Amino acid sequence: MFERLRDALRAALDAATPPGNLRDLARQMREAVVEAKLSVQETRQAVSRTEGELAVERQRLADAERRGRLAGEIQDHETVEVAHRFAAKHRERVGVLERKLAALRDELALYERELGDMQAQLARAETGRSRKPSARPSEPGATCRRRAARGPGRISRTSCSSPPWTARRARPPPTGSSRTSRRR
Repeated sequence: MFERLRDALRAALDAATPPGNLRDLARQMREAVVEAKLSVQETRQAVSRTEGELAVERQRLADAERRGRLAGEIQDHETVEVAHRFAAKHRERVGVLERKLAALRDELALYERELGDMQAQLARAETGRSRKPSARPSEPGATCRRRAARGPGRISRTSCSSPPWTARRARPPPTGSSRTSRRR
């Protein structure tokens, strides 16, 4: 059941992808975790249903055995025979449900471990993604420091004194001949 989900997680973690695709991979991993949670929930419901079925079947077995004893006390051989057949049927059904319940519990434990692993992998992937520098600086001057680290001549003093979105290029002063000629 979890093979496809586990493969998606492994592919996401093992893939050497550019930073743009990491969001897609993290989204796929989150979707896989959601599907795994739903599968765990469905398995828990199946365990609960099977426990209910087993309780009902055990009660039916006890009733059939009690009816057989009561019929034996009054020496009603036909009812004793019928009660033994029903008791055998219910005993077999109880055995099947007990094995089914044990298998479901084992499966649930497996799914819960796999879900925990998937959640841990997702947390590691998201933590790794958040450690990479973002496009926007987290503190004032961070962009300027990154620009300055690129080398001289790439940044002016004025562009670091204000936030990067307000920095403007310095324009050369207008030449006097073109302005003065229009006014005259």
